[in-house]
Amino acid sequence: MNLARWAGSGAVAGAASAFAFAVIHDLLVSDIWFSVVPMMIAGVLCGASLSWTYAWIRPTPTLGSWVGYSLVHLAMLGVLGLASILVYDPVTSLAAVIAANAPPNDLIVQALPLTGGSVVGLTLTVGRLYASRWQHYVAITGTSTLVMTLLGLNISAIGLVDVPSTAMYLIGELFVLTAALVVMYAVALVGLQRRFLSARPAASA
Repeated sequence: MNLARWAGSGAVAGAASAFAFAVIHDLLVSDIWFSVVPMMIAGVLCGASLSWTYAWIRPTPTLGSWVGYSLVHLAMLGVLGLASILVYDPVTSLAAVIAANAPPNDLIVQALPLTGGSVVGLTLTVGRLYASRWQHYVAITGTSTLVMTLLGLNISAIGLVDVPSTAMYLIGELFVLTAALVVMYAVALVGLQRRFLSARPAASA
């Protein structure tokens, strides 16, 4: 297993998916080209960490296990958003957040306990499904922290914003775009590593 190759492929897939995300966001929502470079850097970091960790904890990689690994991370982002809505009461309005025209840093700080809990939850879930020794949990924890920091901070603050029923589509839009980002990354990684992803585990696995 060439871990460096997997990390490199993950970095490329992460950058490409972040760029594609910016294109989709520009076409369907609004222009975010001003942030495309930071987004691509985040994509490189997150993508490399996800693929390297997967390759290390799964010495015999398969298409099915990679899809499952990717879906677990996507599902936990969804759980984070649902938990935010259930746990928190709104402290500001959607109109105020939009008017600020800046990252909701105060809300993100308030939601940090939930974000931290999501890191623990993701680590335990991925570890339960894929880890075979305690060292794997160290890598999984690092990757979970990156994923929830780079992708989950805004999601964790959803429950702190009073969203009128007429604007609920924005919440759905956020989840659809996040899902598209994760799916594009997972598919790009498959394209880059298709020679090393067997359809099923080896007989000795």
